[in-house]
Amino acid sequence: MLCPLHQKATQPVRHYEPHILIAFWIITLAAVSALFLSCKQLDQPKTDDLYSEALPPRKQEFRWSNGKAPKSFDPAVAVAPPETDIVRAIYEGLTEVDPKTLHEIPGIAEKWTASGDYRIWTFQLRNNAKWSNGDVVKAEDFVRSWKRLNEMGESVAHRDLLENILGMHSKPETPAAPRTVSPDPPKGPASESPTDLFTVAKNPNRRSGQIEPSESSTPTRHEGGREEKHEGSISEQKFGVEAVNDFVLKVSLIAPDKDFPRLVAHPIFSPVFGDGAYFSQNATDRTIITNGPFRVSTVGPDGVTVTRSERYWDAGSVKLESIRFVPAASAEKALESYRSGDLDAVTNADLEPLALKLLSPYADFRQATHNALNFYEFNLARPPFNDRRVREALATGFERDRLTEGEMKGSTEPAFHFLPYDTDAKDKLSQDIEGAKKLLESAGFPGGENFPVIHLVVNRNETQLRIARSVVRMWKQNLNLNTEIVVKEPAEMDSVRNTGDFDVIRRGVVFPTLDRSVSLRAIFPIEGKPQVPSLGGRETESRPQGSETIPGGPYTRDDVIPSNTDEHSQVDANLNFGPGVYDFRLIPLYFPMSYGLVKPYVQGFDINGLDSPSLKGVTIDSDWQPKP
Repeated sequence: MLCPLHQKATQPVRHYEPHILIAFWIITLAAVSALFLSCKQLDQPKTDDLYSEALPPRKQEFRWSNGKAPKSFDPAVAVAPPETDIVRAIYEGLTEVDPKTLHEIPGIAEKWTASGDYRIWTFQLRNNAKWSNGDVVKAEDFVRSWKRLNEMGESVAHRDLLENILGMHSKPETPAAPRTVSPDPPKGPASESPTDLFTVAKNPNRRSGQIEPSESSTPTRHEGGREEKHEGSISEQKFGVEAVNDFVLKVSLIAPDKDFPRLVAHPIFSPVFGDGAYFSQNATDRTIITNGPFRVSTVGPDGVTVTRSERYWDAGSVKLESIRFVPAASAEKALESYRSGDLDAVTNADLEPLALKLLSPYADFRQATHNALNFYEFNLARPPFNDRRVREALATGFERDRLTEGEMKGSTEPAFHFLPYDTDAKDKLSQDIEGAKKLLESAGFPGGENFPVIHLVVNRNETQLRIARSVVRMWKQNLNLNTEIVVKEPAEMDSVRNTGDFDVIRRGVVFPTLDRSVSLRAIFPIEGKPQVPSLGGRETESRPQGSETIPGGPYTRDDVIPSNTDEHSQVDANLNFGPGVYDFRLIPLYFPMSYGLVKPYVQGFDINGLDSPSLKGVTIDSDWQPKP
């Protein structure tokens, strides 16, 4: 179809005076230019264009949609946003993660040292850190809280993060003794309880957060500061977390870990007041005692509000007066509220790759490589995949750049190694199609002849199906190999791995910390050890959707751990892990992205790959105005 301007130009020519013709062409050129510019701006906004130019609030209040309503404020069960975001706001652990550099920085611990073999870590705590009720935060608070994690067993989020701490890798020999707590009567419907470890006794005469004496393995602190010690339910084996004095905490590890200060920045390592039993009565109680820069103010159907804690040790540097965590029913609802000016930031929204592509040109759209990996795993028990040459050929015989730019529309980053932020990675996976052909020939399959049909198992998800079809096409075009894609429901994937009924299977993991040894154990597991939650079927989100178990059959201990090492020293935080080390047991595909929309007047809110923005440094520029 021709545009109106072109149709007008094809009409019979009439004769006009020269000055009229000049004026006509000036007007016509101006109209064409205006039309061209408007169309171009609609197709591709300039980098200074904003998705929303709403005016800022007049006070230091940050309105943030980071998912649905939280189910608990308990650090022990904080798996992903929104729980992890709220826990980071109201609690503080030994260390934190700098939101820009992702390096560990001081939290309650102002400094730390390690033994020469990185097995013993000593943390010096601040002497001015306080709970929101005025009590001083002490080393014993961490000992008690970490023993609680051990007692809670599998109900702890990311329990694998605890495995390297001495005494944490074994369950207690006897069940934990029942504990009692007497909070105020709940002010609303009780939230979902994260654990059934505790017995709760109601006593309206006692304040929420006060702990009554009960049998326990740890000291219990009352609001007045008094402590009581009770004989233990935890076995008498040595526990590797020790309060040397009120402000010195010593942690003993099983295997060396030079990244341990990064590990303890995770929310589950935050201390809780008392024994934490009150979480089983009301997991989102607004009256809980916390030690972070903010404390809970209100909890309701419209979200959670936290306000600045005046007892926080560094309260003078906290500029925000309050933060409103606003739940969103859907990604569309969150975008609508952001566009209208009711929200200052949106993260953790489940947007499709096409939507991300359309949002990416706007200046208030931000993204970062997420600390997660999508990959394919080989069944080493099935020939010819027990041949390293075959596995290397399949791993190097396709173009990851085409995969991420084509099927994922630029919303992911190609993975040429295992960990997205692994600055120590020495070996990068190459894309070498000619080399892959030679490897297949040396393995007895010249030109792909006589190679069996590859059974590639993926979960039912449109994005994963597109990726699988793209990989299959490239294996066929480049290596002349035929592949059958087997689609399974997400709930069936663990069973398929456990039975070994696959040649190649799709997996995805989220790495909750930057601790290198913990992350490598998650994708190269020791048999019987837990793994981090998987990405499930949602490829562009950061929130885990389940967990994956260790397959029996394809792996033995010697497949993963060299025979001359013990089970923990194989990941002693050191080392040059790469495709060569693990003989191409996996095919890394891509790293997903973390993303969000942040208004230009919000200062200090950084999107990062750990989904761990720091709220202490956030400010609202109330004088900001859109450009004319």
